[in-house]
Amino acid sequence: MQITGHIAPDNLMSLEVYSKWRKEHKAAVMAHRKLRSVALGEHISIQFESETTIRYQIQEMLRIEKVFEEDGIVQEIEAYAPLVPTGTNWKATMMIEYPDVHERKRELARLIGVEDRLFVEVEGDARVYAIADEDLDRENAEKTSAVHFVRFEFTAAMRAAIQAGAQVKLGCDHTNYPAHVVIAPETLASLAGDFK
Repeated sequence: MQITGHIAPDNLMSLEVYSKWRKEHKAAVMAHRKLRSVALGEHISIQFESETTIRYQIQEMLRIEKVFEEDGIVQEIEAYAPLVPTGTNWKATMMIEYPDVHERKRELARLIGVEDRLFVEVEGDARVYAIADEDLDRENAEKTSAVHFVRFEFTAAMRAAIQAGAQVKLGCDHTNYPAHVVIAPETLASLAGDFK
């Protein structure tokens, strides 16, 4: 997979090339995704995205939908490329997971606004709250969505502290979902690589 810093139709693989590449590299991409996943309590998981995860997502969508024309490729890029970190931030997919459909419906009603209460706290600094769902609103008066897209923006000092090994917490201070976790060192090392 060609990491370029910019996803464009001319640096994605054709369906044929990707099919071969996928057989050899899918396990490595899945390991990368797993490394960048953080469980926050029992029912929220955060998948921190990277150019690798987003390229893979785009290539998978093109493969599944058998898209090979440029207009369709551009549409997939426009849908997913905004989730690639830009060097000053982390971008993530937030998933609220309740296996039981009735419990999920009840909890999504109780968790309205949860995406705005998600934060990252770098040791010694104030919390950085998520900027959520910049593409479209994913909640209404009755419930929040089970999936949100979030961005965390960091100051230069915070980025330097993370790269130097400062402890970092991921948390949520929503009234109905208080939780926090220290991000594991190996995950943090991968995330620190998102900074320029």
